[in-house]
Amino acid sequence: MPDHDVAIVGGGPVGLLLACLLAHAGIDVAVYEKRSMGDARSRAIGIHPPGRAALDAVGLGEEARRQALELDGGDVLCSGEVLASVSFTSRQQVLILPQHRTHALLVERLAHVQPDAVHLGQVVRDVRDEGEVVRLSLEADGVGREVTASVVVAADGVRSGVRRLLGVRWRARRGSGSYAMADVADVEPSTRVRLYCEPGGIVESFPLPDGRRRWVVADPLDRLHDGAAFAREIQDRTGIRPGEATALEPTVFRAQQHRASRAAVGRIVLLGDALHETSPIGGQGMNLGWNAARRLAAAIERSLRSGTPDFGAYERSALRSAARAQRRSHFYMTMGRPVDGLSLGARNAVIRALGSPPLRRSAADLITMRGL
Repeated sequence: MPDHDVAIVGGGPVGLLLACLLAHAGIDVAVYEKRSMGDARSRAIGIHPPGRAALDAVGLGEEARRQALELDGGDVLCSGEVLASVSFTSRQQVLILPQHRTHALLVERLAHVQPDAVHLGQVVRDVRDEGEVVRLSLEADGVGREVTASVVVAADGVRSGVRRLLGVRWRARRGSGSYAMADVADVEPSTRVRLYCEPGGIVESFPLPDGRRRWVVADPLDRLHDGAAFAREIQDRTGIRPGEATALEPTVFRAQQHRASRAAVGRIVLLGDALHETSPIGGQGMNLGWNAARRLAAAIERSLRSGTPDFGAYERSALRSAARAQRRSHFYMTMGRPVDGLSLGARNAVIRALGSPPLRRSAADLITMRGL
């Protein structure tokens, strides 16, 4: 008998969501996370309709809505002119909640359903599919041990050690760019996103709960490493001086896109960022992982009942959804690149068309991850 029905490597939001789904179904699950404490960084903030459905499935939907800010919609501007506006219907509703708060909700829910499921400070050194079980070699504080499970799920991020041990190829996809990001006090609180598609590159402005706002600036020259330069660039492109300008500590990051060639090898399955790196531009990564987690939970239940691992349908659907999301992200990034002359006029014409009455609803569906 294995030690656990399912072992999940990685205790981020996607791994925790899957653990909650399985625990709710009465499946014994263990989560092994290499960090010894929670991650307080505010990374993913948007909870799209697929993410809302996933949180509803584990009984967290209402609490997430209570803590979150609900977006009304968004506006796309260039040189002070509104090119397009969309408003969200109830089925398109997007919630804004910083990732560390979503993470805390999932940790609390899992602890309620299956206490002691999460094991922190655990580094996975090896994983071996032995036919009837999968054996994990773990190390904590210099001490090694082994555990077994009927199924192992790798939700250990873009640099997945499990994916590397399996020898699964990690292929680059179209879409990359450099950005700088910071969260500051909101001088004019609202419930709408503003995207400034300026000639010098996009500036994104997202409202956050508790009177905060996130600014994301395309940084193709990789020079926005300090608060003064970051604030000055926002002002130069948009005419707006963000709050707390002198105290900004921007996070500089490189957005890239990759996809694994396989989602499952025998009893070992890849999930979330271990399966696909999707640009955060468009806010799809976490929600894409949550959507796949719901499909994977159902596949795991079936496999445990039959005694035979069968993740073919999950693999096809997860890779197909990732491909769609990455195509959308590539489009968003293309729309936000520096541009001038005739190309600027052509780009703005595309944005106006997407915001026109015939296409506005479809554009809102695209933004809110319908069809994934």
